[in-house]
Amino acid sequence: MLMNENTSKVNIMVVEDEDLLLQAITTKMEKQGINTIPCTRGEQALDYLESMEKLPNAIWLDYYLKGSMNGLEFLQKLKAKDEWKDIPVIVVSNTASDEKVKNILALGANKYMLKAEHRLDELVDTIQNFIDTDIS
Repeated sequence: MLMNENTSKVNIMVVEDEDLLLQAITTKMEKQGINTIPCTRGEQALDYLESMEKLPNAIWLDYYLKGSMNGLEFLQKLKAKDEWKDIPVIVVSNTASDEKVKNILALGANKYMLKAEHRLDELVDTIQNFIDTDIS
């Protein structure tokens, strides 16, 4: 389900397969005035991107996703398409080996954050600050 796609606000696509976490993230962002486009699967997010008139200002991407596509595969498909390749992506995951972080950043992710090291408020604030700097 697409939420408010108000053109005057920042739009963040949140790709997170844990329903409760997705709801918590989107609720927190909406309270801070950020429109959200919640997706539970990479395939769903790509379908939304295909149909959107206004692309999101950024994508919050969980590394581990259910379905046939994980976060790495989603990022590869996103960055392979000219009209999407410049959308900033913040990968948020439960684990972070040096190799995983290196691969994600090499594919074009703008930031990699560990869920376990940050409270939800901190993650959302970091993303808000990242977007504010990126669009100003």
